[in-house]
Amino acid sequence: MADCPKECSPENNADNTSTEIAEGNAEPSSEENPNIELINIDENMTELDLNHQRIPAISSITSLHMAKSLERLYLRWNLIKKIDYLDPMVQLKEVELYDNQITVIENLDTLVNLEILDLSFNRIKEIRGLDNLKNLEKLFLVSNKITKIENVDHLKKLKMLELGDNKIRTIENLSGLENLDSLFLHQNKLNKLLDFLLSNLDLLRCYGNRITKIENLENLVELEQLYISENGLTEIEGLENNKLISTLDLASNKITVIKNVSHLEDLEEFWLNDNNVSDWSCIDNLAQNKKLSTVYLEHNPVYKDANYRRKIKLAIPWITQIDATLAR
Repeated sequence: MADCPKECSPENNADNTSTEIAEGNAEPSSEENPNIELINIDENMTELDLNHQRIPAISSITSLHMAKSLERLYLRWNLIKKIDYLDPMVQLKEVELYDNQITVIENLDTLVNLEILDLSFNRIKEIRGLDNLKNLEKLFLVSNKITKIENVDHLKKLKMLELGDNKIRTIENLSGLENLDSLFLHQNKLNKLLDFLLSNLDLLRCYGNRITKIENLENLVELEQLYISENGLTEIEGLENNKLISTLDLASNKITVIKNVSHLEDLEEFWLNDNNVSDWSCIDNLAQNKKLSTVYLEHNPVYKDANYRRKIKLAIPWITQIDATLAR
């Protein structure tokens, strides 16, 4: 099964005006990089890449204020503990502080043009300090220590919210995000699906939680991708209004019967590996899914059948992939 490659932070698209410091130099004897003062910054550059430079603080880049046209700032894999020194840079549209040592979201009030903010892999416990970022479209907070979804419902332009690998127990405070189309809540501590008033959502990723029932998805009429593997589901249900689903990931649960999917006319990928399906007759319930191209059923009781692949092909003749192998 494919997992999300880089949905947890935006790619860095270099252009002719970017400045990139080469990696692979000998590490300095102390945490602070002695070459920070040598960074060449000019007022016309629009992108600055300072990834993996052992920078101890944004304020140590003393010439940063000279970049008056800077729109994209990349500071991944550094030693930054605090967000500061960005106040004058109101023109910024993208800031990456992925994999640092930040504990508080702060000092972003002047960045009113910011569209992408990546604070993944830090030590943040609370979502706060985003009051003025009303143009934000993508917010990445993967792998922090966040326990509650809060202080984001005013971000009306937000399209992507990445909160995977935190300590969130409840889905809440999302009702104002009317333009949200991608929500990532995998590897948290959720035990229930609720508070979904997100009519434009087309991707929901909730794998690796404690969810035991598919429910409260009635309002997600635009949903196309649902990833809810590695939970405690025993039944396929609650998808009556989600008729546009093309990818349904229910792997690694406790499901025994394939049912309630025949109405999903756009279903292309169906992942049900590592469950408890033992009755071959329920495979016939996929015969109505005429767009189905990929099905994963390995590591179910039916998988032990010597004619496993042939029987699936007979039940779904148009299938093109069975588990990780092309169907012939």
